[in-house]
Amino acid sequence: MGQPHAVIFDIGNVLFHWHPRFLYERLIGDDQALEAFLRDVVTLDWHFQHDAGRDFADTSAELSARFPEHADLIAAWGPRFNDSIGDPIAGMHDLVADLDSAGVPLFAITNFSHEFFPPFRAQWPDLFGRFRDIVVSGDEKLVKPDAAIYRLALDRFGLRAQDAVFIDDNAANVAGAQALGIHSILFKDAATTRAELAELGLVGR
Repeated sequence: MGQPHAVIFDIGNVLFHWHPRFLYERLIGDDQALEAFLRDVVTLDWHFQHDAGRDFADTSAELSARFPEHADLIAAWGPRFNDSIGDPIAGMHDLVADLDSAGVPLFAITNFSHEFFPPFRAQWPDLFGRFRDIVVSGDEKLVKPDAAIYRLALDRFGLRAQDAVFIDDNAANVAGAQALGIHSILFKDAATTRAELAELGLVGR
């Protein structure tokens, strides 16, 4: 197997903290009501439909029909999606910059809505300007850990599986990439990730 020379990042909870709670704790003042809303209404499974390519207009209409008492809160999810994205994860933007400065080709595969990703990306031009290409699940209607999204990404990036290191916080996504022969790292924190990439000779410690 060849030595990896490119790095493919996940974005949510690798480069940025993300959770629906970050938005809705601003809108729901009661802790019990907030927990119930996140458990029963705007759930991670419901949001995953956007990552898979469904339009917010359709998913929100369906959910509001089920929970009409929460229609206003559900409607906020689309226009205020960026408020569900928290701060950059400590040390990761520096790691991206160091890899880029070292000439390492950088890419990303993200489970992200085709509607929500462009306005988010526009807020971070310096960071995302370092990436040569980003595969967005909502655009492709393919999601991690489906093998098809990794194959599509490798083809589009012009990489063989053995050319790349893939970094993701989700164990199933890591296993999906590994199954195709991509060297994969389960993300824990920036220091651990930097050490693993240093072992591969891609970045300094």
